[in-house]
Amino acid sequence: MPTAPWWRRAEKHITGRFTVSARPPALQLAKAGGAAILSWFVCLLIFPGSLPMFGAIAALIVVQESVDQSLTKGIERVVGVLFGVSVALGAGALFGTSSWLFLAAILVAMGVGWIFRMSATSTNQIAITAMLMIALGGSELGYGIERLVETAIGAAIGVAVNAIIAAPVRTEITRAEITSLTLNAARALDRLADALEEPRDEPWLEDMLDSARLLHEERTRVHASLRSARESLRLNPRSRRHMRQLLEDDALFQRVQPIVTQVIGMSRALYDLYDPELVADPSVIGMRQEIHRAAHDLELLVAPAPASETAAAPEPPALTAPYTISRPPPRHWVLIGSLMEDLRRVRGRITGELE
Repeated sequence: MPTAPWWRRAEKHITGRFTVSARPPALQLAKAGGAAILSWFVCLLIFPGSLPMFGAIAALIVVQESVDQSLTKGIERVVGVLFGVSVALGAGALFGTSSWLFLAAILVAMGVGWIFRMSATSTNQIAITAMLMIALGGSELGYGIERLVETAIGAAIGVAVNAIIAAPVRTEITRAEITSLTLNAARALDRLADALEEPRDEPWLEDMLDSARLLHEERTRVHASLRSARESLRLNPRSRRHMRQLLEDDALFQRVQPIVTQVIGMSRALYDLYDPELVADPSVIGMRQEIHRAAHDLELLVAPAPASETAAAPEPPALTAPYTISRPPPRHWVLIGSLMEDLRRVRGRITGELE
């Protein structure tokens, strides 16, 4: 397979550092802009004649992907400005109006952040606030208090706007990702059964194994998505109506993720111990049918419910009874035994017997 030139790969790697796979919702951008504008005018009413940059910046930064994150950012912003103003006033009192006062403020701000174990973002916030304070307001206490109040107003407006206007919820995204993981695991099971249907060559088996291994990365993404969904419901006025769906999705994921482990293990075992003569073994023929049935029933876990009572009934499960092999063939007993044990666990997770 031809590969892209090195400069194309480098360009993709570099742009991947500051781009995301999906654009943020337009509503979130509108809320951030609206919160900044609202903060600007509110601060102008309270402090006429000033440029309320601190309030607008605070509102812009505070509108995050969840209300919980907004509150955290708001507190972080206010605390950073409080320490930054204090550093600027202290540095001005100690060093006067020297030209190197900016450097002194930066060093002191970094030291304060280190002493209080603050995050890198908070530490940088202290340094930036101290420099802005020195550049715009010198060492005046009144100016510093005004900027602190202004920041608190902007942060409060940002949190309120994010919570009141369609507070962000990630449950639908998580549901879609869990559904995708389940369907891809079912397809991987079908590929396993297809490998036992007729003799397969090395490239085909490698592709089967690579497809199964991708399930591990997808499962990791679902883990992260579930955490984001839980976080999006904290302090969220809309959490009650979405919590039930999240609990159902979490329960489904707890059933599916062990199946992913078994599917990856089955694919690896089949790749390592594959023999073209397997397809003619009578016990393998029956097991192949059971793997197809397992894939069918796994898909049923995410099948949409009937919209009404008159709608067609959902398909019944195909795994009606455990599959047994009385005596596996001596030549392939290790592979067949491994696949049978994994298939037993997959069946138990699908039917709920191994909850």
